[in-house]
Amino acid sequence: MADAIRLPLDMFYQREARHPNKRYMVQPLPGGQLEELSWADVGEQARRSANWLRSRELPQGSRIAIISKNCAHWIIADLAIWMAGHVSVPLYPNLTADSVRQVLNHSEAVLVFVGKLDDWPDMAAGVPDELPTIGLPLRPTGPFSYLWDELQACAPIQDNPTPSANQLATLIYTSGTTGTPKGVMHNFSNLGFAASHATELFGVGEDDRVLSYLPLCHVAERMFVEMASIYSGQTVFFAESLETFLEDLKRARPTVIFGVPRIWTKFQMGVYSKMPAARLDFLLKLPLLGRVVGNKVLAGLGLDSVRYALSGAAPVPETLLNWYKRLGLEVLEVYGMTENCGYSHVGRPGKFKSGWIGQNSPGVEVRIAEDGEVQVRSGATMQGYYKDPQKTAETVTADGFLRTGDKGEQDSEGNLRLTGRIKEIFKTSKGKYVAPAPIENRLAVHSRIEQVCVVGDGMAQPMALCVLSDVGRLEVANGSRGDLERSLKALLEQVNLDLDKHERLQRLVLVKDVWAVDNGFLTPTLKIKRAVVEGAYGPRFADWVERHETVLWHE
Repeated sequence: MADAIRLPLDMFYQREARHPNKRYMVQPLPGGQLEELSWADVGEQARRSANWLRSRELPQGSRIAIISKNCAHWIIADLAIWMAGHVSVPLYPNLTADSVRQVLNHSEAVLVFVGKLDDWPDMAAGVPDELPTIGLPLRPTGPFSYLWDELQACAPIQDNPTPSANQLATLIYTSGTTGTPKGVMHNFSNLGFAASHATELFGVGEDDRVLSYLPLCHVAERMFVEMASIYSGQTVFFAESLETFLEDLKRARPTVIFGVPRIWTKFQMGVYSKMPAARLDFLLKLPLLGRVVGNKVLAGLGLDSVRYALSGAAPVPETLLNWYKRLGLEVLEVYGMTENCGYSHVGRPGKFKSGWIGQNSPGVEVRIAEDGEVQVRSGATMQGYYKDPQKTAETVTADGFLRTGDKGEQDSEGNLRLTGRIKEIFKTSKGKYVAPAPIENRLAVHSRIEQVCVVGDGMAQPMALCVLSDVGRLEVANGSRGDLERSLKALLEQVNLDLDKHERLQRLVLVKDVWAVDNGFLTPTLKIKRAVVEGAYGPRFADWVERHETVLWHE
């Protein structure tokens, strides 16, 4: 099977030769300027950098790190590393110095590309003094061992290096929801299998456009943007910052877009900040005007050209999916893991089934184990965890199936529904097991709740810790606390009606904190770190259990 897979560098060379002058990347620069790079530009810069890397005479397969927010030269550096015969190790651009040091040491990185970053002084402390750094064109101020211009002074390599299918391409470190990040090993065949099948599935081509804004070091953005662009020829636009995000989105007017649920919620809240929800809902119900209004809202977001919209990394509330559908945009759910290149399941256009993600992607085998665990096998399955054969053996079965850690079920048409995480299931003091994720999804439908974490290990009944959205906080500040409480009580009653007796929530606790990456509550991919949440509020649990309010404010 591996011989038939089209490999990433081969595909890049084909595109470079086929349409060298076609626009490939659009990069915003400081001061409002834009840099446009053609396929030939990208190829030449990657080839010059590859020549410089070759001159270092590093052992083949050396690990070279990339620490940067999304930018054109993130991808160019990745291509150069591969052309020189080495392995790329991307790091999240918002890690602490300790986490940076941990990944660099574990991967045994020999060089570090440093690019667009917000807090480089804090991160730089994690880079060992003896480890050479290379400053990309968009880089923070500070000393670097080498600059991009020095690499570009080299002549471009004249050959087309072709790594073998089973050669290690990258180490992708997991975001650490369950502890120490693990280095997932993917070879070129893994990347090629996922990228070729995914682009064919959706018919993405040279006329498509995508905005890159989620971390490229994460497997979803790596596949959806970098790999998909190489395999489809789509144009990649980059976002400059959070402040310019809407402007960047409108500039790109993407035809394909991927977002995590929190992003889709942010879009919705942005619309509601300009038009009350009740008024918009009323207008959308009008037979002819509704379609016009929906198109206008999508155009205001820069989403009016989208052909395929995907949401992944966490469950998305069905009410949110329905809201976008009423605007005229069908958002499809996608399911995957770092360990299988994010390539596992995806919803198909026009085949939405309430409560279900979608069907397995082409080439993916699925089975449900006796304990309810979803297990998948495909050509995208990782080679293992770097330096951790024991953990690899625990995660990949003897016959090659990846243990996802998710409990789920399939229907007769192959649609998948997730019912919880095996390791997240807790036991109440009554000896009953509770899966928190499905309950959290039911609460997350409320427009004023942004994040939820259901806790209850050792308690008689579980309770939910909730973070209000910005709109919810603003309403409370403006005196609407009572209205919000009544709305949340009604939500709690409705959710409890649909739960088994042992699952029913005793109360909602509205925590005063904001859960973010910076304060350690969220992973870089915006997933909640349950252990951190429980550690932060655990001392208050006993007191909250004794309270009588069904909606409790954590002052």
